[in-house]
Amino acid sequence: MHTRAMDMKGILKGTRELWERMTIYERFEHIIAVVLTLIISILVAVTVLHLMFNIALLFAKGIDLLDHSAFQEIFGMIMTVLIAMEFKHSIIRAIARRDNIIQVKTVILIAILAISRKFIILDLKVVPATVIASMAVSILALGAVYWMMRERDDRLMYTTVTGKTGEGISHGHGGRHEGSGAKRLKRAG
Repeated sequence: MHTRAMDMKGILKGTRELWERMTIYERFEHIIAVVLTLIISILVAVTVLHLMFNIALLFAKGIDLLDHSAFQEIFGMIMTVLIAMEFKHSIIRAIARRDNIIQVKTVILIAILAISRKFIILDLKVVPATVIASMAVSILALGAVYWMMRERDDRLMYTTVTGKTGEGISHGHGGRHEGSGAKRLKRAG
């Protein structure tokens, strides 16, 4: 928590330093990003309180938490909080000027989270198999796009840092290992 507070202080200090160099539109974007961050923070806080209230109600009613419908309700709300927090995180990165306002990878990640949430709250007795199949294809396609974008970004960063092409960057069996682009960047930098 202390590190986060220091990050916000750094962001505010950086904003003050950059404010004079920002164009009018960049200032406008920055103000909108701050307002959105505040709104989403309030939304997350209210959603967490609502989640805690619903869990307390479930305990008071004596409902078995392993019951499928209770599980769906609780984890659906948890996923909603996670999606909102990811939105907030991406906006804070924009405020800190570490990224542009719109990050396609973040939008894809949020879409993956939203579809995952839908899978959790789905009532398999009511939803047709075609809907489930189309959601599965959608999440696979989004995952593939996210993976390709990450690979591209790793190659671009490797090329920028080392001056060499990033074609030889290997990620092994779907994960990162010592030979990956991220590790090479640390050694090269």
